[in-house]
Amino acid sequence: MNKPDLSHIDAEGRARMVDIGGKPASSRSARAAARITMSPETLRLLEEKALPKGDVLSVARVAGIMAAKETSRLIPMCHPLLIEHVSIGFAADRADPAIDIEAAVRLSGKTGVEMEALTAATVAALTIYDMCKAVDKEMVIGSIRLLEKHGGKSI
Repeated sequence: MNKPDLSHIDAEGRARMVDIGGKPASSRSARAAARITMSPETLRLLEEKALPKGDVLSVARVAGIMAAKETSRLIPMCHPLLIEHVSIGFAADRADPAIDIEAAVRLSGKTGVEMEALTAATVAALTIYDMCKAVDKEMVIGSIRLLEKHGGKSI
């Protein structure tokens, strides 16, 4: 059975960072999502900005932006990137009840930003959890996924 060509493994099977030195820079973007389900009361308090820790979504937005910029410090094989734009959006789902999170990241560079978008969405969800856990210990974070990416080979 042939081994697949894995970009993060060298000829001896050791982990390595991919060499992107010879790649051309191009416009790259990615969108990722996460979802945090909670009790209806927690969602109500969050929307009314009435939780003990304050304006949860504003803090989660800043946390997600910061996380995108720090991805290479968290994920060992990610390259440090000069990110040009990060946005974090939230949508309440009262029927479930949950908060849907979407992160978008953009840059001009030699490697993609999907890990940055995924990290941003995840950390935003973790921040919501942290700020709401005093009133709801049964929240669930899930549905973390890449929605789309553009640039590089996927142009």
